[in-house]
Amino acid sequence: MIQEEVIPLKTLAPIVLFVYNRPCHTQQTIQALQKNELASKSDLFIYSDGAKLGAEEKVKEVRAYLKTITGFKSLSIIERDKNWGLANNIIDGVTYIVNQYEKIIVLEDDLVTSPYFLKFMNEALELYQKEEKVASIHGYVYPIDNLPETFFIKGADCWGWGTWQDRWMIFENDGKKLLKELLKNNLQKEADFNNNYPYTKMLRDQIAGKNNSWAIRWYFSAFLKNKLTLYPGISYVQNIGFGKDASHCTEKTDSFIIKNLNKNFSIKKIMPVENEFAKKNMEIFFSSLKKSFFKRLIKKVKGLIS
Repeated sequence: MIQEEVIPLKTLAPIVLFVYNRPCHTQQTIQALQKNELASKSDLFIYSDGAKLGAEEKVKEVRAYLKTITGFKSLSIIERDKNWGLANNIIDGVTYIVNQYEKIIVLEDDLVTSPYFLKFMNEALELYQKEEKVASIHGYVYPIDNLPETFFIKGADCWGWGTWQDRWMIFENDGKKLLKELLKNNLQKEADFNNNYPYTKMLRDQIAGKNNSWAIRWYFSAFLKNKLTLYPGISYVQNIGFGKDASHCTEKTDSFIIKNLNKNFSIKKIMPVENEFAKKNMEIFFSSLKKSFFKRLIKKVKGLIS
C-alpha cells in the first residue's frame, strides 16, 4: 500500500450518460444517480441518440423525461438529429467531454448505481490521476466473494467507468490494428483470461462487422498498452438491461447499499499492479458460468446488446 491518507476532492468529474429508447431504464438510472450525495455538485451531460425507424415514439418519450430532470449542479442534453449508433455516440461524446474537463464518469441508460458510486469514482479519479499506468476506474465488479477492497486488472471495462483525457487518448478505433498487435505478441490467452473469456473472438467479430462494440476496442487499447483498471471489491453498479422486460416504470428503484460502507468511507491508494488473486478468481467465475447465460453476459458487458 502506497499511502493511508486520502487525496481530498478538488473538482468533481462530469457525468456523461448515453440514452436511446428505453424510458423505464433511463428513469431508474437517473433516480439512482439523484440519490448520490455528490449529485447536486456534479454536472450531468446526457447524449440522446436519434431514432431508427420504428423507435421514434420511445425516443420522444425519453427526451420528454430528460427535460424534467433536477438534482444536479447543471444539466446539458445533447439530442442527436439522426441515429449515430451506440459506439459512435459514446466515442464522440466521451472524447468531446473529456477534452473539455480532463476527466469523466460514463454511464449508459441501464445502469443503476449505489448512493456511493459518485464518491467512489471521484475519489479514485483523484487518487490515480497522476498514475499513467492506470487507464480507468470501474464501478462494476462480478459477484465474486472475498475480493480485495480495490484491485487492478489489466485492460479496461464499460459498466460505469471513468477516465482522464490523456488516458482516453490511447483509444484505438481500428480493430484490425489491435488484432494485429495482439497476434504479433501472442497475447490472446492472457487477454482471454486463460481462455475463459472470449475477448479475442469479440474483437474479430467487431472487425468482421458482426458487432460494433466500442468497449472491446477500449479493452484492447488499454490491454495492449499494459494499462490497468481499478475495480471495487463490491459492485457500485447493477445492470437492469437484461431482457426485454428486465425492469418496469411502475417499480420503484431502491438503490442498493454497499455492504459495510457508509458515506464517510474513503478508498485507499494501492500499488498499480495487476492483482493475480483477483484475476484468478475472475477466471474461475467465467469458467463456471452456464454457456447460454455466459453468451448473454459477455455481449451485455461489452455493449453488444441493449
